[in-house]
Amino acid sequence: MKQHTIKKAVTVKGVGLHTGKSVSMTFKPAPINHGYKFQRIDLENTPVVAADVNKVVSTNRGTTIKSGEAQVSTVEHALSALAGLSIDNVLIEIDGPESPIMDGSAKEFIKKLEKAGLEEQDADRIYFEVTEPISFVDEATGSELLALPADDFSITTMIDFDSPILGHQYASLNSMDEFKTEIASCRTFVFLHELETLLDDDLIKGGDLDNAIVIVDRMMSQKELDALAKRLKRPSVKVEKEGILNTTDLYYENEPARHKLLDVIGDLALLGRPIKGKILATKPGHTANIEFAKILKKRLQQQKKLKGKPKYDPTQEVLFDVEAIKKMLPHRYPFLFVDKVIELSEKHVVGIKNITFNEALFQGHFPGNPVFPGVLQIEALAQTGGILALSTVEDPHNWDTYFIKIDNTKFKNKVVPGDTIILKMELLAPIRRGIVQMYGTAYVGNKIVSEGELTAQIIRRPENEQDSK
Repeated sequence: MKQHTIKKAVTVKGVGLHTGKSVSMTFKPAPINHGYKFQRIDLENTPVVAADVNKVVSTNRGTTIKSGEAQVSTVEHALSALAGLSIDNVLIEIDGPESPIMDGSAKEFIKKLEKAGLEEQDADRIYFEVTEPISFVDEATGSELLALPADDFSITTMIDFDSPILGHQYASLNSMDEFKTEIASCRTFVFLHELETLLDDDLIKGGDLDNAIVIVDRMMSQKELDALAKRLKRPSVKVEKEGILNTTDLYYENEPARHKLLDVIGDLALLGRPIKGKILATKPGHTANIEFAKILKKRLQQQKKLKGKPKYDPTQEVLFDVEAIKKMLPHRYPFLFVDKVIELSEKHVVGIKNITFNEALFQGHFPGNPVFPGVLQIEALAQTGGILALSTVEDPHNWDTYFIKIDNTKFKNKVVPGDTIILKMELLAPIRRGIVQMYGTAYVGNKIVSEGELTAQIIRRPENEQDSK
């Protein structure tokens, strides 16, 4: 599937749920790989805040992102609408600190975005693919989110507020194609007893009985209801139907569970990638959603790192075995750290190093706890890179490779006897005047154990030192 943006700019106007301030929000087309970004056009220099889970600073009754001094609150409904329509790239200009609450759902955002029209872009969608179960559990609240491998996206939410009025509810979405008709119109909800607390905390200034379902979970006297009506700037409020304030009709019997599903989709949009996987969310909330999204983000970063990991099949035919390598490199036991080469092109090389307890170094390096030294991992990468550099000359055995600089080196995981290191070296720039700039990555299994930038120079040996072969 290709990436999508919108064909033209569209604007929605309303008030912020918590600030009560009027706000205008304009969705604008954006280029490929732009993602979702908010721009505070009311602030000096119109700063941009990326819709990124690492930018979240608050999950109090909504999700707030911030970069520098610029922040945007209650972003989840707009993001849910974008994700629900499979829109990948949009710039959202906003002239206030909070997204408009509209009717408490994603419906109005969907209408505007559909009015703008979707435009296919010349780039494939890049997914976060769930390859193994990933979970988050909050023991204190009972919230639990789980991602399972699947060929497409689906989500099920289950809620339980220990309330005889609301009871247990669940909602499911089998495909994003159902979002517009089954989820988008489902409104936010609040328990009646929470209203006083929210008002006392100076929140929901833009709250209205038209943009939230109020669930009556305790008896209230008419005096209390009249006081509440005054604070909400309503002539009166009353309970005419069991469980719901002011005869608000639910669109669905399980509308609260569907809205929680809407919120999960909006919060997970902060991952920055559409998901291929099945999401199961029990008692989700913004805090749990964001913590789960952070876990997914870490897995995504690991996937990015491992995206270039070579595939190694021990049964495949090698390009160079150890005897062929010895004809190219001057190193010998115990300092030859490449056992075979399985890939070689003009721009990259992949070597293999098998770690055994018979390595001479283990007699003295961490006796009783054998660990293959990080500096020797870099040496193994350097030797592998030497093969790439020397493959560019006709008589490699008459040249030597000297490494002259190592930068940004990181050692990330231990290497121990029994491990097989996959050594990948990639050219960072064309070879000029014998100078070779490469990036090296060493893998063991699905882990990067070390990586860094290496610069070498290939130098022809003097005539009297050259091999006569």
